[in-house]
Amino acid sequence: MTLAQAVQQAAQTLAGQGISNTRLDAELILSYVLDRNRAWLITHFQDALGEDEQKVFEGLVLRRAQHEPLQHILGRQEFWGLDFKVTPDVLIPRPETEQIIESALGIARQTNSRITLLDLCTGSGCIAVSLAHELASSRIIATDASPEALTVAQENAARHKVTDRVTFLQGDLFAPLEMLDIREQIDIIVTNPPYIQSGDLSTLQPEVRDYEPEMALIAGPEGTEIGTAIIRQAPAFLKQGGTLIMEMGIGQANELSVVVNKTGAYNALEVLKDLAGIERVIVARKA
Repeated sequence: MTLAQAVQQAAQTLAGQGISNTRLDAELILSYVLDRNRAWLITHFQDALGEDEQKVFEGLVLRRAQHEPLQHILGRQEFWGLDFKVTPDVLIPRPETEQIIESALGIARQTNSRITLLDLCTGSGCIAVSLAHELASSRIIATDASPEALTVAQENAARHKVTDRVTFLQGDLFAPLEMLDIREQIDIIVTNPPYIQSGDLSTLQPEVRDYEPEMALIAGPEGTEIGTAIIRQAPAFLKQGGTLIMEMGIGQANELSVVVNKTGAYNALEVLKDLAGIERVIVARKA
């Protein structure tokens, strides 16, 4: 069997199970098995696939056919141009979350001083590590309730050589900060918290519903419970003029904007739309 034939056969298998991007997924899985990039694969399609490699490839294709996320099979996901380890213990980084990085960098680069950032619900650490990679003089604290997620995040920090700039703490939202005496000392709080309604879990794609950690997805019956808690608690830790940058779910902008205004703690509010025109990130500056 040639590499081209293997890819074609795999794509057909995946299509039969309702998988999208079947050929791309097949090529990426085969590239992973051969430890080659796609450019090499495309120029060697007529090469023969070894018997042992074929068995491994077919096994991974069957996992993808069961809707296991490609990122779990490959063990990685690109985010902000960096390669991140992902496991079933963390949410797979999404492209729309890069908007948090863009916004935070825009604010951070307006000051010449060393800034302190806090990343809540850090998961894989993609936000904290990306910002540490961009802001060499920054100090970043990242929290998560899951010790398994923090293990992955720490590995990603080591992978990108920013371990000395990111402190990981285990606990729910701001709770781990109580021991640090850091109230009103944080310049920017960034977060991609859970924001899906508990009743919507069954409607999610099987790749999400069956394989990603529920605690990283579900916020509660309304979907805004965790976002609301963050908005209300953040001012106690932000400096005067400090900024909260938070991702949110579809249709949550109005409700969360009301929460921001009702606190009386913020004097500037902006809602950012993603490339699809969806209101995705809320930016609120402490008065």
